[in-house]
Amino acid sequence: MSDPRYPIGKFSYAGPLTAEQKQECLANIEQAPARLRAALRGPSDAQLDTPYRDGGWTLRQVAHHVPDSHMNSYIRCKLALTEDEPTIKPYMENLWAELPESKSAPIEVSLALLDSLHERWMLLLRQLTDADWKRTFRHPDLGLVSLEKNLALYSWHGRHHVAHVTNLREKMGW
Repeated sequence: MSDPRYPIGKFSYAGPLTAEQKQECLANIEQAPARLRAALRGPSDAQLDTPYRDGGWTLRQVAHHVPDSHMNSYIRCKLALTEDEPTIKPYMENLWAELPESKSAPIEVSLALLDSLHERWMLLLRQLTDADWKRTFRHPDLGLVSLEKNLALYSWHGRHHVAHVTNLREKMGW
């Protein structure tokens, strides 16, 4: 049985990306809001408050985590495009997921945020040049990260969390 923490496998990057791979990553990021919205269509509040695995976040926490994470990525992209190798501030995603609004807010708030964020993010990403994709930011734990590697990471990230939701719904017969 596969690891329920990584339903589509762990992230890996064997860059640089081909033009086709880059287009696939862009399409995955563009489609992430609709895919998450579709995966979360219909569950009751009790179902939304069910963890996707033992010790994991609830579906509600996942719904709020995705825009939290993608907002950070969007800002990191803009920093990398406007500064020379900026050192970014990581955030404690596990603690953000425990904040009261992450555990109780209606998911539509975050789904709407994700829709708008991705619309804006795609306007930026679709205009990047080959030189732009090579720009970097410095993550205190991960080191130097190119915008191309970040693209691949967030292509994976959206699909990763949609799979958390869909796998639980399938397992529970929702």
